[in-house]
Amino acid sequence: MKLLAGIFLVSMAILSSSPLIALILGASFALIFGSSEELIKKSTGTLLLQTGIVIIGLTMSASNAIDLTAEYLPYISIFVIFIFLLGILIGRILKIDTKLSILLASGTAICGATAIAAISPLIKPKEKDLLTSLALIFIFNAIALAIFPVIGNSIDMTDESFGAWIAMAIHDTSSVIGAALSYGGNAAEIATTLKLGRTLWLIPLIIIIGLLFKNDDNKKAKSPLFVFVFILAVLIGTQLNLNQQTITTLDSLSRLFLIGALFCIGAQINSKSLKEVNLKTIAAASVLWFFALISSFFIINWLN
Repeated sequence: MKLLAGIFLVSMAILSSSPLIALILGASFALIFGSSEELIKKSTGTLLLQTGIVIIGLTMSASNAIDLTAEYLPYISIFVIFIFLLGILIGRILKIDTKLSILLASGTAICGATAIAAISPLIKPKEKDLLTSLALIFIFNAIALAIFPVIGNSIDMTDESFGAWIAMAIHDTSSVIGAALSYGGNAAEIATTLKLGRTLWLIPLIIIIGLLFKNDDNKKAKSPLFVFVFILAVLIGTQLNLNQQTITTLDSLSRLFLIGALFCIGAQINSKSLKEVNLKTIAAASVLWFFALISSFFIINWLN
């Protein structure tokens, strides 16, 4: 029954071609049928997401990617540092556990659940704090998928402005790309490039956190090596000089992988994590995200 339901919901997600619906159907599957780990491994969603991103990379021009990154990366870097420090400050003002504040600040500033997963082995947070931060990131991702394309369309943002905005303002890479796909145009290529540039900040974060929480029992955190695989894909795609028909086919294939990824990511949510969330933590995370939304929006509008 569980397997059949899973197959049916995955098929519905693919047929809908909607990133938001895929995420919601995945979450519904997990909440109705309980843990989906035996059917959908955590690594499955990551693999599908990374495959879809690599395919996007193949369709991009290296020169355009370099120009785009060079223009926005300094401002993205300032944004990341500002939001991270603000997250720590908000945590202290609201008297939230330091490790939980670090998780929320890292997830909001850099790359959501990926950042949280990367630094968790280093700071060793309480299980409830880890569950709380992951649950909030999931909720915010779902909200972002629903509202960002609507906001972008309502104020007639260009593909570049919208892609750059969501690359800075939305937590997880999967939801950034999902919102970009919903918006259409070239937003996905722009958002992917800039979001992965933002993800590179995981490297200094891991180094700094590792030094601050140095312990012989610490496990090593993984660096975002996948970002470099994406860069390689961009370079290969540029050399291949693909025609428009091939690019269109690859875009459709990429969307298929990304829709599947969002379903799998949604299926990892569980009721236990949602129950661990309290109002004070919601307030801290919401205020921090609000500042991220507003500051990134003003940065993008100032640049464009």
